[in-house]
Amino acid sequence: MTTPNLPGRLGNPDSTLALDPRADPRMIAAMIPIGLAERTPPQPVTMETPLESLHEFNTMAEAMFDEAFSTFSAGLAPIAGVERTIEVIPGVDGNDITLYIHRPADASGLLPGVLHLHGGGMTILEASSSSYQRWRDHLAATGLVVCGVEFRNASGKLGPYPFPAGLNDCTSALLWFAEQRSRLGVTKIVVSGESGGGNLTLATTLKAKRDGHLDLIAGVYAQCPYISNAYESPVPELTSLFENDGYFLSCEQMGVMAMVYDPSRESATNPLAWPYHASAEDVAGLPPHVISVNELDPLRDEGLAYYRKLAAAGVPVAARTVNGTCHAGDCIFEVALPEVFAATIRDIKGFAGSL
Repeated sequence: MTTPNLPGRLGNPDSTLALDPRADPRMIAAMIPIGLAERTPPQPVTMETPLESLHEFNTMAEAMFDEAFSTFSAGLAPIAGVERTIEVIPGVDGNDITLYIHRPADASGLLPGVLHLHGGGMTILEASSSSYQRWRDHLAATGLVVCGVEFRNASGKLGPYPFPAGLNDCTSALLWFAEQRSRLGVTKIVVSGESGGGNLTLATTLKAKRDGHLDLIAGVYAQCPYISNAYESPVPELTSLFENDGYFLSCEQMGVMAMVYDPSRESATNPLAWPYHASAEDVAGLPPHVISVNELDPLRDEGLAYYRKLAAAGVPVAARTVNGTCHAGDCIFEVALPEVFAATIRDIKGFAGSL
């Protein structure tokens, strides 16, 4: 039964991204050839699947996402005028962490810094991938010093290291970046990331407050954050989990990732694992934030709920909704949506420069 006045799958349970009139047609044209404009198919694994099999599935999913992201940016020329270096630092858990530093080649004087935490649901993907290197290059080309963190994942090629391993690595990187500000020519640090990286962006900030080094973070820019852990049993107040379920991401898929991130489920409502559950006291006194979400993303409303929580606690915060786009659509469709992609790069630069 359809209800035309309601958006997405609320109005039509059979809706897909390709059928949704809100979707940018350029994005749909890019997604159709690789089948991503249709409903996300049922997953071959469930929450009851043995953990070892979940890891095998995530490794395959990681390869498919890598291939898709490479397809979306195929044929693009390298970003000119950016220097890259690599640092390897010790983590708080005794492990080595690789950091990718990008800066303008002709930089003179001090510049704002961005600690970038990549997406992948805290379980898959790598900072070393071509798509994330290109994202950091774009940011650096605007006049930023960008530090990409190769944190441990809960699954995939860099796993299996469940919560809090990845968060600990992000904290180690923040401490190192702050210590190296003078050498790197950095004035202040903005923590930023998308999807699972948006989770880690917010969690790193909450942890910095708990650990007593919140002063190291000048601002926070979280994109399409994956933060509620409400995917196995979606809650009514997060309408987008119903409205946009199966649009590039599905609740089923995200629930499996959440299971791998916290197999014991002991941290199901821990704000450091799932920042949506932060209290007013947890967020009070945090630095300025931007929460950016995508209109056609199942995760849209949890990001906006976090925005409202920050605003209610008196934190300086702005929210933006990127209309017409699926989850992280403003990050991955550089070719199909060049103006949308550029607007997000410009907004991160503007935010960092305004602090």
